[in-house]
Amino acid sequence: MNAVSPTIDDKRPFVPVNIAILTVSDTRDEASDKSGRTLVELATQAGHHVTAKRIIKDERDAIVAALRAWIADPNVDVVISTGGTGVTGRDVTPEAFQSVYEKEIAGFGELFRWLSYQKVGTSTIQSRATAGVANGTYLFALPGSPGACRDGWEVIGPQLDNRHRPCNLVELMPRLKEHIGH
Repeated sequence: MNAVSPTIDDKRPFVPVNIAILTVSDTRDEASDKSGRTLVELATQAGHHVTAKRIIKDERDAIVAALRAWIADPNVDVVISTGGTGVTGRDVTPEAFQSVYEKEIAGFGELFRWLSYQKVGTSTIQSRATAGVANGTYLFALPGSPGACRDGWEVIGPQLDNRHRPCNLVELMPRLKEHIGH
């Protein structure tokens, strides 16, 4: 993406959001978590705050617990995960995410796979990248490679910039809980 994009309204001040990064892996630790580090770098370079980062095993209950904790935390606006979105028996991230969604953002997975197709061809069908909203928190699940994290950020990054036009996810944040209490 160009440094100066015609879709950014420079008249508006940038509003950073608070992001939690979740790496889902049976084998990675902090030293080997290249994908988690990639997401932290992309978010901070964009001007956002990374308020939390965790690595957990590919276990549905553990993923759901982490998501529910961050969804309940007023200091987390967005959760981005990496890993566990494939089709093997241990890949349960999409199921965990979908179990906590109030609303799915289907276009995210579609656009992610379209971008990914341009780089990895038909191998993109192995990705079950997904996104949704729960309790006013945006949730994004990406595959577990640094390249996939960069591809995902091509979609997520502009939508987390309140200056992005014609619209963005940040300006919708105040309205995400309108249904609660009704």
